[in-house]
Amino acid sequence: MSAQRILFVNQEITPYVESSYMSVIGRYLPQSIQERGLDIRTFMPRYGMINERRNQLHDVIRLSGQNIVINDNDHPLLIKVASIQSVRMQTYFIDSESYFKRKSMLHDTTGKFFSDNDERAIFYVRGVIETVKNLGWSPDIIHCHGWITCLVPVFIKKIYVDNPLFANSKVIYSVYNDAFDKTLRNFHLKLKTAGIPQKDASLYKQASFESTTKLAIDYSDAVVISHKDVQDKMRTYIQNTQKPFFEHKEEQYAEDYIDLYNSIV
Repeated sequence: MSAQRILFVNQEITPYVESSYMSVIGRYLPQSIQERGLDIRTFMPRYGMINERRNQLHDVIRLSGQNIVINDNDHPLLIKVASIQSVRMQTYFIDSESYFKRKSMLHDTTGKFFSDNDERAIFYVRGVIETVKNLGWSPDIIHCHGWITCLVPVFIKKIYVDNPLFANSKVIYSVYNDAFDKTLRNFHLKLKTAGIPQKDASLYKQASFESTTKLAIDYSDAVVISHKDVQDKMRTYIQNTQKPFFEHKEEQYAEDYIDLYNSIV
């Protein structure tokens, strides 16, 4: 059996955000996969610096309005959509008045990692999965790009594993050099209230970039090393898991990925 439906969960996509090579992969990998006849859905956060008029973002009323509870607080989920008309590629945007209106992604203007990025990650991941549920679309592969997507593997494997739409979905985590030096406080408690079982949530007590990335790898079915500057110790960790993996090569957007997708479905 070969993979037919690919869900891309991205931290950034050009032209909406242009901050790193991650945004280039976020744009051209889904396009290349779609051009080879596979069915795709692509998501990213609706960061505040994205110009909605220039990029022609539109509200998707029928998918919006659901509340996502984090720390006992309700946060309404807002969904927008835009298309890159030249290639007919559509992107869904996860939006929130609480988490994604600020005019930057994961760091403030001084370079400081936002203190609520853990909650933003929870909201984004829950928002993507709930929206896919509402679309009634069952992905064969869920391919995650960037730290803000690091919770997708554990949510799929521990919360949504019994949902028929995701029961057979395989998760791939692409590792980048987007490290931060902050430890996330009480992340495990927030995950527990979000529905992650206690024994899994407890693994996030010391939540750093390295530990959360390793956990994303642990809960995934395959891994991609997506940047040449990924640390050697992370490369060694990936190799030691004995999970399927390969290293992304520039300008190589499709065939190796399709081979990887097909090898795990």
